[in-house]
Amino acid sequence: MIRFREVSVKKDGQAILTEIDLSLSERRIGIIGRNGSGKSTFARLFNGLETPTNGSVTLNGQGGSKALRRHVGFVFQNPDNQIVYPIVHEDLEFGLKNLGLGKDEMRARIDTVLRRFQLEHLRDRLTHQLSGGEKQMIALAGVLVMRPRLIVLDEPTTLLDLWNKRRFMAAIHELEQQIVLVSHDLDLLDGFDRVLHIDGGQVVADGLPDPVIAGYTAGAQC
Repeated sequence: MIRFREVSVKKDGQAILTEIDLSLSERRIGIIGRNGSGKSTFARLFNGLETPTNGSVTLNGQGGSKALRRHVGFVFQNPDNQIVYPIVHEDLEFGLKNLGLGKDEMRARIDTVLRRFQLEHLRDRLTHQLSGGEKQMIALAGVLVMRPRLIVLDEPTTLLDLWNKRRFMAAIHELEQQIVLVSHDLDLLDGFDRVLHIDGGQVVADGLPDPVIAGYTAGAQC
């Protein structure tokens, strides 16, 4: 379970998030809201990419950026912001080296994830030659080899065509980890357990997807 205790974030004296107090234990959680509402800042708190100005964020009682980054994976909207090495297997090894794993263990983890999503043929490819859909799948693989407990995804399908969006979301639905998905594409939240609507830096609605999404869309029609 990830816990937000009276979390606020300020930047340059401006309040971005105000007194977020939540316990999140559901397996599939969606985050919705207008551009500039604070939802991306909220998402980045999960794994320490952002830190609270006030309050705390803990996962199973553990706090601090180091602990959060170890156990919470993050997939960006644009995989080019996440893929840093020129060859796929080198990029997938990057985070594992920081864990101090041996070469055999690293290779086993990488092979397992690539095989799971039928990506073995990309192992030795140049990352800049991958298609957009392939890049996003490799970005996801780079998170999964770390074996996180929770994965946060910030608009991960925005740059994908319909075929690749469906492929990516099929992969997400198969995962055993807890998932937090930020998305403007409300259809992606079908079957989720809980949805948070953030507006003006606060959680203004929190509950089952249908009523929360209905309230959000109704407000957008005003």
